[in-house]
Amino acid sequence: MYVIIVGGGEIGYHLAKLLLEAGHEILILEKDGARCEAIEEELGKVVMRGDGCEAAVLEEAGAERADILVAVTGDDEDNLVACQVAKHRFGVRRTIARIKNPKNETIFKILGIDFTVSSTNIILSHIEQELPAPPPLIPLLKLSGDIEILAVKIPENSPIEGRKLKDIKLPPDSLICLLVKGDKPYLPNGDIRIDRGDEVVIVGRAMDEERIRRVLTGE
Repeated sequence: MYVIIVGGGEIGYHLAKLLLEAGHEILILEKDGARCEAIEEELGKVVMRGDGCEAAVLEEAGAERADILVAVTGDDEDNLVACQVAKHRFGVRRTIARIKNPKNETIFKILGIDFTVSSTNIILSHIEQELPAPPPLIPLLKLSGDIEILAVKIPENSPIEGRKLKDIKLPPDSLICLLVKGDKPYLPNGDIRIDRGDEVVIVGRAMDEERIRRVLTGE
């Protein structure tokens, strides 16, 4: 697999190192000459100096045959532009972007970036799970497009408390994939009953978060 990494900072460097160890072909695009020299000393000739936002640089990097482009610079706008140029100009099948500001995630999705990674959201989700009274709905993981995995703990006075799974009407394209009662996980079936305190794991669309929350918690 051929992977282009835009950004040769700590994230790009360690990602490249792991991919090389796994036997993949990679190329790092980095604007800073000194950083390029440092990477080449460590990893060999797998780095090219240039701006990964520019079509000419991506063309020279062989973007037309790349399987994945990962943009991990420290600038959200640069990561967005690099992914868009790779996808729409060179037909790169899958684009992945690092996001520093979680508020930018929606626009990345709207503009067709396949997968986004927000370290802020990842850390926040772990903190929320440790709170004495966690919020009713916690995003756990972003998948392809706007699909994500959510976790909900059924609160007191939930409208679905005591009801069977088959009687719960979630938004289209939403699916309960795991139910945890106490410390025991269950693969859900239509006749399983939802009780207060149950933890429910759902796969659904980010745009339906509020509707899913209302259905499961009533809040």
